[in-house]
Amino acid sequence: MALTEPAPSLWERVICGVIIAMLTGALIGPVFAPTQEETPILRLVWLPAYAAILGLLLFRIDRLWRAWPAMIVIATIVGLAFASRYWSIDFATTMRRVIALALSGGFALYLGAVFRGPHLPRLLMHTALFLAVGSLVMVFAFPTIGVHQLDNAGLWRGLWYEKNQMGAVMVIGATAAAACLASPDPRRLMPAVALVLSSGLVLATQSKTSLLCLMVGLALIGGFWSMRRGGAAFSVVVVWTAVVLSGLGIWIWDTHSVAVLEALGKDPSLTGRTDIWDSLMRKVADRPWTGYGYGAFWGRIGESAPADWVRKETGWIVPSAHNGWIDLLVQLGWPGAILVGSLMAGTTLIAVLRCMGSGVREGWWALGFMAAFLVLSLSESILMAHQGLPWVLFMAIVTRAILPSPRAAAVPLVEKPRRAYQTAPRIVSQYPHGSHRRAFPVR
Repeated sequence: MALTEPAPSLWERVICGVIIAMLTGALIGPVFAPTQEETPILRLVWLPAYAAILGLLLFRIDRLWRAWPAMIVIATIVGLAFASRYWSIDFATTMRRVIALALSGGFALYLGAVFRGPHLPRLLMHTALFLAVGSLVMVFAFPTIGVHQLDNAGLWRGLWYEKNQMGAVMVIGATAAAACLASPDPRRLMPAVALVLSSGLVLATQSKTSLLCLMVGLALIGGFWSMRRGGAAFSVVVVWTAVVLSGLGIWIWDTHSVAVLEALGKDPSLTGRTDIWDSLMRKVADRPWTGYGYGAFWGRIGESAPADWVRKETGWIVPSAHNGWIDLLVQLGWPGAILVGSLMAGTTLIAVLRCMGSGVREGWWALGFMAAFLVLSLSESILMAHQGLPWVLFMAIVTRAILPSPRAAAVPLVEKPRRAYQTAPRIVSQYPHGSHRRAFPVR
């Protein structure tokens, strides 16, 4: 059996790998924007990437037109962000980030339409492996860059600003590597190395959110792989066990959340996150249906009155909501949160329905990533990020969900030609001596 959708060419994979690395913020941010602010030079660095995205879209236009429903979805999201310019508290920032959001959506459309089946998780696995090796180089050769020096001193951050960023990227790499191992692809060595290395770097960050995302993503992929190999009876046991454990986990969290957090080394306020969320929800109440404009809320000190109010109330310079859904509310109000929530629910449902078809060929990567993405969105501002890999991959999964599943094409059997004497008419010759007859084919 062979996939009808061939792997993209090597040069496409290399370009996409570079863009994916840029979307993670690896090295570029710490080098060109060490204060974590958007700078003119950082925008210039992204211009070649945007040109490459446009070139890829034009090169694969023959495949993209089939994904026109995904184009409508992306256009709706970008359109809502664009409409917020009319009530944005920072018109220039909103317009600049809407353009970046549109280009990121175009790249997601390209990934979803061109990298079908197992090709996308394999691309992510290769890219994450490259970034993991680069992070090890930074940790051991340049520890002042690769290791936290003040806050979180001693914890690894690799090529990124902080440990949580490296943890999220390595979760993506580990999930993709696990999917490659669970797929029918016989190449096992590199996915195994990538899985071990990525998981080890997640542990080195000591990021509890990243660790939870890793456990959820790997458990889902491993569960479907086990069900596939174990048969119907084993599948029933796995599903029953998962339901029971999930219910038990929800009950423990609902009744003993403080004790759980303390056992994990976290304070009940989630490092001040609950204070931020309470303060932000009061600002959401002022503009529940419009928000403050896409990308406009978290301006620099003195440039955003509502953000300054939150910072004053919480007592520290808050850079983001640390929650994707609340960040959507302060930017686009309830329409934005409802739109993204409906899209996530619909995409997850389609991925579940396809899990025994196309999901087998990709190692159930979409389901594993979606589970990790949902958990991450509860702790990090990744929803509708104008330059963020998790959001791009989510939109790529939306595109793949809308498109028909790539079918496995059976290789036709070549019939062995029959010898002439097996099919030719036979003539019986009567020899004159009477009883002796011999049959022979016509040549």
